Amino acid sequence: MGATSINVEVQRVGSESSLSMLRRFSKRVQGSGVLSKVRSVRYKTRVQSVLKRKLSTLKLLKKQAKRLYLAKLGKLPPEEKKRRR
Repeated sequence: MGATSINVEVQRVGSESSLSMLRRFSKRVQGSGVLSKVRSVRYKTRVQSVLKRKLSTLKLLKKQAKRLYLAKLGKLPPEEKKRRR
């Protein structure tokens, strides 16, 4: 992953407390957009390949056909109603 670094620097102004300097630093980091970029990339997943999609679709179709076959034979257990919260 090609990470570009963005340096955010804050200098203490006069008799500024360390807490207010930290608060200013946090604001500057937020404004630079570094955190939002890192968070957007954090959980990114790769796009499935064509072969993987085909195989998963075939698997799904096979399960649907089996379920339909069992339903025609009357061998499916009765469906439970889904409860809403």
